[in-house]
Amino acid sequence: MGPTETPDLPMIPFNRPALEGRELDYVRESMLSGHQSSGGEFGRKAMAILAEETGAEDVLLTTSCTSALELSAMLLDLGPDDTVIVPSFTFTTSALAFARQGARLLFCDIEPHTLGIDAEHLASLIDDSVKAVVVVHYAGIACDLEGVQKVLADHPGVTLVEDNAHSLFGTWRDRPLGSYGRFAAQSFHDTKNFICGEGGALLLNEARDVDRARVLYDKGTNRRAFLLGQVDKYSWKDTGSSFGLSDVLAAYLLAQLEQREVIQAKRKAVWDRYHEALAPYADEHGFTIMETPAERTSAYHMFYVLLDSHERRNAVLGSLREGGVQATFHYVPLHSSDAGRMFALRETACPVTDDVSGRLLRLPFYNNLSGEDADRVVETFLASLSASAPV
Repeated sequence: MGPTETPDLPMIPFNRPALEGRELDYVRESMLSGHQSSGGEFGRKAMAILAEETGAEDVLLTTSCTSALELSAMLLDLGPDDTVIVPSFTFTTSALAFARQGARLLFCDIEPHTLGIDAEHLASLIDDSVKAVVVVHYAGIACDLEGVQKVLADHPGVTLVEDNAHSLFGTWRDRPLGSYGRFAAQSFHDTKNFICGEGGALLLNEARDVDRARVLYDKGTNRRAFLLGQVDKYSWKDTGSSFGLSDVLAAYLLAQLEQREVIQAKRKAVWDRYHEALAPYADEHGFTIMETPAERTSAYHMFYVLLDSHERRNAVLGSLREGGVQATFHYVPLHSSDAGRMFALRETACPVTDDVSGRLLRLPFYNNLSGEDADRVVETFLASLSASAPV
């Protein structure tokens, strides 16, 4: 038996979705209402909360964050002569959505403080072919928006898209994340702060996009204009797809969003407990603890540490799992993936991404992680570090 094995203790999962309010009541109401498809009362209420909290001109609930990003890519009318810059350290769909519309990709490195896009590298990549830049607010922390804005100030024709899957209710300079780009995509996958199993949303931050976005959202038709009484019938007007979220899932989501202050307070408590317990040991054990830089409010999506080497990260990860703690790593760099090479305009070097990807370790993190279990995670992690320390 290894030094961290605890066979009599239950496994602490990496994530555990939770009911936080009236989810089951609302789902039942939706199923009995006679309207279960998209565009129902629960969806309208959920979209109203998101619009109020972010200041968006309009909000479209989608089947996933992936589909929200795909809708933003369609609105950009991308073609083979267009380039989209995407951080290499992100989930595949941050890039896939734009490659799917025919654009070529340029992968940008990240900076080490927020693990968000590196503005200096971005400035070196941008040229006249670039139509959009995608930023990711990683782990609930705003990326270097000031640096990105300075770069884009010299390129007014370039659209900023926020992949805000991790960071709903996070802020930069007291302004909501998701309100800086022309478009922002949200995720309600069951690993996120606010969930409905599978779901997402596209925030439209400019009024000029609302009418066309509604057409693309409704399978290329002007159905919304018809429902509003603006036309006497609806027909096919543009490209599009079936992006709408079922009102049954929207009902679940609404109950979660109604509990947003409760959920965020729970997650902050877990984050704070980890930080306070681990910070005193960081130098001694050779790891870096995540921080919230100035002018940012975290959305408390996850808690990660960076170990001092790829080999030690893997050893500690294995030891944690032996000890009944389901920790995990995160993204494999997109710039070195098979598809990344296939869709890239040209090869780019992303050394920080390569380094961080090999050393990052995510600890179990969810709304109702108990203090006792969080303490056990910390104890098992520190024991794993000691067991893996160089002799």
